[in-house]
Amino acid sequence: MIIAGIVAMLLSILIGPRFIAFLRRKELGQFIREELPEGHVAKQGTPTMGGVLIVASAAAAFLALSRYSTAGLTVFFATVACAGVGFVDDFIKLTHRRSLGLSGRWKLLALIAIAAGVGYLASDRELTTVVYVPIFDVELPFSWVWYGLAFFVIAGAANGANLTDGIDGLAAGVCMIALFTVTTMNVFTFVRGGQRGVESIAALDLATLGAALIGGTIGFLWYNAFPAEVQMGDTGSFALGGAIGAFALLMNVELLLLLIGGIFVIEALSVMIQVFTFKYLGKRVFLMAPIHHHFEMKAWSETKIMVRFWILTGILCAGAFAIYYRFFFGFRPDLAP
Repeated sequence: MIIAGIVAMLLSILIGPRFIAFLRRKELGQFIREELPEGHVAKQGTPTMGGVLIVASAAAAFLALSRYSTAGLTVFFATVACAGVGFVDDFIKLTHRRSLGLSGRWKLLALIAIAAGVGYLASDRELTTVVYVPIFDVELPFSWVWYGLAFFVIAGAANGANLTDGIDGLAAGVCMIALFTVTTMNVFTFVRGGQRGVESIAALDLATLGAALIGGTIGFLWYNAFPAEVQMGDTGSFALGGAIGAFALLMNVELLLLLIGGIFVIEALSVMIQVFTFKYLGKRVFLMAPIHHHFEMKAWSETKIMVRFWILTGILCAGAFAIYYRFFFGFRPDLAP
C-alpha cells in the first residue's frame, strides 16, 4: 500500500512538468466564467485536465500492485469511468472554447450507467444492501432501493467534488484528506481481520487503491498549489469524487460519506440555498455560490480559504473515523476480530 502511494506520487511529480508543457503547447487552457471574482481573470488559459495526471499515475501504481479483488476493481472502474465523463466535459469546453461542456442530461445518463456498473459488480461479490445507521445501531434493509442509493452516492460525490474545484489546491486537498480517511479505515479493517463481510484481501486492495490516488493527488498538488500551474478540471474532480463515493458503497459506510465528504455537502447546499432563495424570495443568501466564492467576495485570500476548508475537512473526517471505529467494528461483538 505504501509503495503504491510512493510510486503514484513520484510518477505524478516527475511526469508533471512535461504534461503541463504538453497542455500549454496544445493551448488546452481553462476558460473563466465572467461572473467569477476578479482574481480569477488571471487564471484564464491556465492548463487544465490535470486530472489525467492523477488518474494515470494512480492507475499505473494500483494495477502494478493490486490483488485484483472485485472490491478494488469496482472502485477502480468507478474512478476511471467518472474520469472519462469529466474528460469528455473538459474536451467539449476546450474544443468549443467555452466554459460549459457536456450537458447535464448526458452527465446524468453517464453517472446512472456508472452506478449500474458498480451495483452489478458489487452484487457479484454479494455485497449487502443493508445500510447500517451508527449511533442509533439500526440496520435498514434497502434491498433494490440500494441501487438507487448507489447512484445518489456516486453522482453526489462526483458533483460535490466538482463544485469544490474552484480555488487553487482546494479540491485536491479536500479529496486527499477524504481518501486518507477511507484508506485508513481499510487498513484497520485488514489488520483487525475483516468487517461486515468484507474480506481482508478486499480491504487491502481498497487501501492500495486509496494510497495510489493519494499519491497521484499529492504529485498533482505540487503543481496545483497557489498560484496553480495546472488545474484538475472535471476529469480530476469527477474521478476523485466518484472514487470517494464508490469507496463508501463498497465499504458499507454510505452514511459516513456525509462527514467524509462534508465539504462537498456544504458546497452543494450553498448552491441549492442560493438558487432557491433567489428564485422564490428574490434575494441571495451568499455573495456568490458555491460558498468558497462567497468568502472570496469577502476578500479572503485563496490560500486562507483553502487551508481553512482543509482544516474543516480534517475535523469532519476525524469524526467519521471515530464513528467508524466505535460502531462498525471497534466495540461491536459481531464485528470484532
